[in-house]
Amino acid sequence: MRKVAHILQRKGSSVVTVSPQLPVINALQLMADKNIGSVMVMEGDAYLGIMTERDYARKVILKGQSSTETFVKDIMSTGLPRITPDNSIDTCMHIMSENNIRYLPVFVNDRVTGIISINDVVTETILSQRETIDQLKSYIQS
Repeated sequence: MRKVAHILQRKGSSVVTVSPQLPVINALQLMADKNIGSVMVMEGDAYLGIMTERDYARKVILKGQSSTETFVKDIMSTGLPRITPDNSIDTCMHIMSENNIRYLPVFVNDRVTGIISINDVVTETILSQRETIDQLKSYIQS
């Protein structure tokens, strides 16, 4: 069974972080530069939440707020479910679907060690299915 650890091995466990006091426009620019849809909000080593493109769209744009005058702390998502590298991909898919979220922070001993997206989960599922298909083809041909 595939686990979160497989995703982190494939994509790496580096996390792009921002301060809660950062203006939203700066966080968006960082996300655009890195071609990512979320940033982890940290204060030192302490995890506070995640800011996503969805947070921006719903909490800034739709409310007519200013991207330069609104801070990350004002729109970040908090209280997201926490997962570990030992969680299965199926568990992550269930958590994401049930909570209607696209990102999950990964923790080991209460420290952030990565982040996975729904795209990561789908990609890992596809890779796992391809591997199974290849094994079945090999078995049939032998």
